[in-house]
Amino acid sequence: MRQSRGRSCAAKAEHFDALYGLEFVEVSSEHMSGVVAITDKVRQPYGLVHGGVLASIAESLASVGTAVAVHETGSHATGMSNYTTFMRPLLQGSIHADAHPRHRGRTTWIWDIEFTDDAGTVCAVSRVTIAVRAARA
Repeated sequence: MRQSRGRSCAAKAEHFDALYGLEFVEVSSEHMSGVVAITDKVRQPYGLVHGGVLASIAESLASVGTAVAVHETGSHATGMSNYTTFMRPLLQGSIHADAHPRHRGRTTWIWDIEFTDDAGTVCAVSRVTIAVRAARA
């Protein structure tokens, strides 16, 4: 995957992330960020953003950020664990996600992801562990 800074790129239409509208804002092994517009397709019946959407964003940012680094070595990155804590509801506007690696190991990477609303208020946090495995021939 190509690294990008300062410009948004949408997930490919055939990928899961496109279903809920994830746009990657920054893509690198040092920092990942993305944004999702809050529409009815990401809300639960009570009007707030479904927690699974935040967990999905976290997993995607951590997986892609790890893959950027390990792809050149012939390895691939895949989710291993995902813990998301919700602190306040997201109701309208956009979900902003900012991810940084906490640990970069040979077989696992750990990422911390922070979710904010349009005002910059922290609404949720995630910690995602990504497994790094050799690609199969």
